[in-house]
Amino acid sequence: MTDRSAPLPFDAITRTVEQHAAELVSIRRDLHTHPELGRGEVRTTALVAERLERAGIRVRRLRGTGLVADLGAAEPAHRIALRADLDALPIREQTGLDFASRTDGVSHSCGHDVHTTALLGAALALKESEQRLVAAGVGARLVFQPAEELMPGGAEDVVAQDGLVGVDRIFALHCDPSLDAGQVGLRVGAITAAANQVEVTLSGRGGHTSRPHLTQDLTYALAKVVTDVPAVLSRRLDPRAGAALVWGSIHSGGAHNVIPSSGKVGGTLRMLDAGIWEGVERLLESVVHEVVKPYAVQADVTITKGVPPVVNDAGCIDAFTAAVTGTGAFVAPTPQSLGGEDFAWYLTHVPGAMARLGTRAPGGTTYDLHRGDLVVEEAAIAVGARTLAGVVFASAAQLAGTPTLTGVTALGAVADR
Repeated sequence: MTDRSAPLPFDAITRTVEQHAAELVSIRRDLHTHPELGRGEVRTTALVAERLERAGIRVRRLRGTGLVADLGAAEPAHRIALRADLDALPIREQTGLDFASRTDGVSHSCGHDVHTTALLGAALALKESEQRLVAAGVGARLVFQPAEELMPGGAEDVVAQDGLVGVDRIFALHCDPSLDAGQVGLRVGAITAAANQVEVTLSGRGGHTSRPHLTQDLTYALAKVVTDVPAVLSRRLDPRAGAALVWGSIHSGGAHNVIPSSGKVGGTLRMLDAGIWEGVERLLESVVHEVVKPYAVQADVTITKGVPPVVNDAGCIDAFTAAVTGTGAFVAPTPQSLGGEDFAWYLTHVPGAMARLGTRAPGGTTYDLHRGDLVVEEAAIAVGARTLAGVVFASAAQLAGTPTLTGVTALGAVADR
């Protein structure tokens, strides 16, 4: 039975995280130097498992890569999960840091090394306060997930391997270089967008560029796909859906005077409205065929269903707010973005919330995610660790009905800097 009169151990969490602050920065730099792509996070998984086991935390490795770990009550009245993602991106690092990636063409340019290290720090703080968890009948589950950047992503792997069994709520952080370190962005409701991966492959009769009339001028048709398909979609979808089809890769031909016989374009379709997203595949395929029809080329459309929006539960945001302010950080309001996050799949099973972890040095440069020049302020690691550990206790107290956590709002402690 939870002791409703017991204070939340935010001070103890803060002290423990500070004791491990230098170690956490060292671990983050190690991970940053040795990034691994999705479902190939072998070294990363081993490093995390070793540190958890050394702390006396029970670890269960997932098939392939990734792991889940449990501490606290063995048969809890409430189990709160925390999730971090392990994988890097196929992007060449351009930071010039002493601990920059040593893996050619791969880097932690989305901040997953920070997420992983923050959760490790939270794990150490929770272990230090484990007897409080046991006395309160609370379990904490740590989910170190592979392959967030892939479609389909690693969240579905975790669910398929019983990673959410017995979980009441789940929480996560994501780096946000538009917020200062020390700020945590919170929002009730949708905080990310739905996203699908799209690939269009065209094939047809190629030939000499001096005789396009004897070919099916596939490169020209591919250019029409790039420009016209997004334009047509903008008139066939309700503009309130917030749809954005953006191409990231184009491949066609290899010589200036040769019209190729095949080519392809790949990108993502994102939208704010989950309902319209559910049925958009048929419309998109139809529009592609309409656009290329005048050029008599063959079009094959492959749509990989990605993720729904992350929709934050109001009660979970209340718990996040208590954890952020209770451990010395500041809450900042944050908008919904068109970014996709496979954390959304967990929220189709249990309530939860994702927060945005500020990683900008106050007064410093505002970087962007998925760029090779991303630099994060490492003070954010401790902020993330304190927040994640704190939200376990705040959420458990809320579920137990502690009056002091009832009705807390996400805007109750907005940062004024």
